[in-house]
Amino acid sequence: MSGGVDSAVAAARAVDAGHEVVGVHLALSRMPGTLRTGSRGCCTIEDSLDARRAASMLGIPFYVWDFSERFKADVVDDFITEYAAGRTPNPCMRCNERIKFAAVLEKALALGFDAVATGHYAHIVEGARGRELHRASDEAKDQSYVLGVLTAEQLAHAMFPLGTTPSKAVVRAEAAERGLTVAQKPDSHDICFIPDGDTRGWLSERIAPTPGAIVDREGAVVGQHEGSESYTVGQRRGLGLSIPAPDGRARFVLEVRTRSNEVVVGPKEALAVSELAGSRFTWAGADPVASELADAGADGEMSWFDCQVQVRAHADPVDARARVAHGDESQLELVIEPLEPLLGVAPGQTAVVYAGTRVLGQCTIDRTRSAVPVSA
Repeated sequence: MSGGVDSAVAAARAVDAGHEVVGVHLALSRMPGTLRTGSRGCCTIEDSLDARRAASMLGIPFYVWDFSERFKADVVDDFITEYAAGRTPNPCMRCNERIKFAAVLEKALALGFDAVATGHYAHIVEGARGRELHRASDEAKDQSYVLGVLTAEQLAHAMFPLGTTPSKAVVRAEAAERGLTVAQKPDSHDICFIPDGDTRGWLSERIAPTPGAIVDREGAVVGQHEGSESYTVGQRRGLGLSIPAPDGRARFVLEVRTRSNEVVVGPKEALAVSELAGSRFTWAGADPVASELADAGADGEMSWFDCQVQVRAHADPVDARARVAHGDESQLELVIEPLEPLLGVAPGQTAVVYAGTRVLGQCTIDRTRSAVPVSA
């Protein structure tokens, strides 16, 4: 129970369904803020008090579990390490993968519980080959993307009571009817450990900046940077270029090269990506071969299968084809080719693949291929 309206109503519905429910709030920081500011931040002392009040209204036991050390190691430190390596991580994915449905689930099962229920907007379907994760009924609130990291074993012990709810308005109205004080509480939209939203400023206090060159796609130096970790793929503003493009057009960050400490810039059309791949991939239930979407190949490879790919939590899915194959370093990769190029995809982001509403799996993107040749 985060202290928000979604988890409060999810808990209420679990009680109504006849389950023996215990409310758990996660303490993810040793020094949490005392008050929220609108929709900024979460997991504050105020949030824990809101969660406790909701549990009291529902008549269920309530506990605070301290996962601050593991959250720092698995989410916060990972976030810093990824940015230092020139990648763009998604901390919500890591939190779901390593905290809510790993650390919390491990403790819950050890204590004799059957499942972890959350207020996520996603839907579990009992399929012919086991449990399947599907999009929520409310597409505007669908959170299946950030749950794409869940495995079949984790899905077997997960519950999402809000998955078939037609809209967030229905959830707020239900909370009000139940007398829950969080009925109109704003949603949290920022990274929970950077509540002021200043990611660049936060990182600058934790990664020692090393000045380097900004280069164009041909390797010519067009400016200087104070630290490559402050740049992300697709960025246009604040580049501080000293040499304008020959055609006078705006330049965008295309790549961050940490080994050479270079930031590569170029025209907007060069942000188009025709292929992306990652070796850290998982399947949310039966894999494409078991689901008869693909044929098995040698040594873990598989044939191409049709799918849709989504690379951001609120992005539209794009038709694609995907397969598992050996990459340049002979390790297996999930390779995805969108039928139309995607713009501004960065290593470190998560690509979630779907078959209609069903989540098939995901990969953390290691590499991308531009749809525009360097000479173009």
